[in-house]
Order: sequence, then structure tokens, then C-alpha cells
Amino acid sequence: MKDVLLIKYGEIALRGDNRALFEKALIYNIRAALTRYGNFWVTKEQGRFLLETESDMDYSYFIPRLLDVFGVVGVCAAVKCDGKSMESVLAAAERSVLAGYGEGVSGTFKVETRRADKSFPMGGNDLSAAVGEFLLGRFPGLRVDVREPEMTVRVEIRTRAYVYAREFPGQRGLPYGSGGKAAALLSGGIDSPVAAYLTARRGVTIECVYFHSPPFVSERAKEKVRDIGGALSRFMPGLRLYAVPFTETQLYLKERVARERLTTFLKRAMLSCAAVIARRSGALALVTGDSIGQVASQTLESINAIDSAAGMPVIRPLAAMDKNETTAIAERIGTYEISIRPYEDCCTVFVAEHPETKPKRGVIEAIEGGLAELPGLIENAAAGAEILEL
Repeated sequence: MKDVLLIKYGEIALRGDNRALFEKALIYNIRAALTRYGNFWVTKEQGRFLLETESDMDYSYFIPRLLDVFGVVGVCAAVKCDGKSMESVLAAAERSVLAGYGEGVSGTFKVETRRADKSFPMGGNDLSAAVGEFLLGRFPGLRVDVREPEMTVRVEIRTRAYVYAREFPGQRGLPYGSGGKAAALLSGGIDSPVAAYLTARRGVTIECVYFHSPPFVSERAKEKVRDIGGALSRFMPGLRLYAVPFTETQLYLKERVARERLTTFLKRAMLSCAAVIARRSGALALVTGDSIGQVASQTLESINAIDSAAGMPVIRPLAAMDKNETTAIAERIGTYEISIRPYEDCCTVFVAEHPETKPKRGVIEAIEGGLAELPGLIENAAAGAEILEL
């Protein structure tokens, strides 16, 4: 017997003729996430990936890293049987329970069997019953509950037999880098990091754009966003963060635009500037953390008046989510505690007390057409962007 990891993937299996491309991308990302480890290998095993090592399996190293790889649905700490005999399956079940819960394990359990190899002489239900009976005799503290068990021991009969009692949920989604590239507008708030994460989980490579406005915001605000980018980089290897000097553009608009319309014009300028950076890096879309109706600049009227400045698709993963849903994701991915640090970003400093909530796109575009110096300021801001190391 040998300790191994079974790596499960989900919707990739439904990709038809493109399935092999997604599987190849996922294997590449898995190997890249584990590069610091010595000798290991990943192979395909009938709808799963099998990870094995030459030496003893170091679960503490492998499992956390695999769980951060987009496309991984779950990671199972499994025992690979020498063969497919009943004796080897029972021994593997014992070893799996001991490894996960110890000799004094207690509580409820059930056994589930998946018999992909139909040549195995015993049916799935019979095999589950036999393994369950064996475990009841081996561990006196266990009792059966097939409806809501505290532990599920799973037996998979494939080219070999595998048994596992622990499965860890992964990020799901599609392999990072398999779905093109987008530029995400990243502020220091709760929403935009979650929007970047959700887009990346669909396989999209992300580059982040942050607008920095000294002296109206401090260097601590920039460090805060850098830390958010660092938290996101655990899911997005090679993530780059552009810090755009935006003070001159903001002051120009502040002096020439009615206060109640300033947020709309600032948002348009940000999208326009982010689009310049996006095109230079080969990105095909922008990503924002807008949620419909959450604030004045996120009404449908405002979104309509703002989006035309981008000149490319604008993805809004949070459009139909409420704040509680977004916050729950932020807490799970490790950005929430950073986002609530009390350092304001450039948006909050320039917000009007009573911003316009239903701007008309034609009116906004007509006013902007008279701001002759704005395009040059936006180009200069994009050109002056600093790439922050994460």
C-alpha cells in the first residue's frame, strides 16, 4: 500500500473536444504550484489526477497548495492498494481511518463505493457493507449513520483500488490562464479583490490596476493594496499590480466638473486609463467590483454612463451579489482583514455628499468632449504606472 493524493476536477470533464487542453493546463498549474518539492509525479487516472512521491507523502506541504489551484474540486488523502483484492481494500480502509482520525476514532460513519472496474467480483453495495462491517469490528467507537455521517470512507475500484476517509474541498472553476486575460481595477475595499478572484477562477489571467493619489491618500493605502495583491497572488501566480499616479487627473476633473457628477467622471477616467494598460498587456476586458445599486455610481444609469469610456467589455462578477455574500468570500480568500484597514483610497476622498444617481450618458459624453486635456492626462497616468512587486 502507498499513501497518495487523488485530485478531483469538475466541469473540465464536460469540455468535450477541448477537455484535453483544460486537463493539460490544470496539470501544468498543479506542477507549478509544487515546484519547490523534490520528486513527485502527476498522472491521469480515469477522471482524476493521481499524485505520488518517491518518499513518504507530505500532506502538510501538498494539500494546502493544491487547494489554491483553480480547477481543483477536491483533494483526497488516499491509500493506493497493491491490487484489487478484498484483503487489500480492508487494509487500506483501516490505514486511511487511522491516518485521518487516529486509533481512538469515534462517531458516525458510512462507506461509499464507486466501482468503475466492473470486473471486480463484488458489487458496490456489497463491498460497502463488507468494509463497514470490518471497520465496526476494528474501531469500537464507530457506529453507522448512512444519512448524516460524521465520516465517509470512500472506496474507488479503478485500474487499482483506492480508499480514502478525508477529502478537502478545492477552489473549483477552470485552470488559471485558460481563459484569456483581463485587467481588474483594484481598490483597497472589500469588493474589488473578490471580483478579481471570481474572474480568475473562471480561468482568466488577471492584472490589477490601482489608482494612487498622493497627498490625498497615504503610502499606507498603497501598501494596503499591495498586501491585497499579495493575498490574491496565492491563487494567481505571476500576478502584476500597476499603481497609477492619478492625482493630476483627479484635480483636473475636480476643478471642471460639477461636484455631483465628479464620481461619474472619475470612474470614466479610471476605466479609460485601465483600458490603456489592458491593451498594452494584451488584456481583452476590464473587471470591477460593482454591485448593482450598492452606491450611486453603481446604479444601472451610472453603469451605462460610465462603461462607454472603456472601449472594451467590463466584467462585473458581483453585479447581483449583496455585501454579505461578497464579505463571506473575502474572508475565505484572506483579503477581508486587509481591506478593512482604515486607509482611504482615492475614490472615497473625492466622493460628493449627494452624487448624481441617474446620469445621462449623452450628457456626460458631451461634457467630457469639452475637456480637451483629459485624454493626455489619462495617457500620462497610464505611462507613469509603477509595477509593484507582490
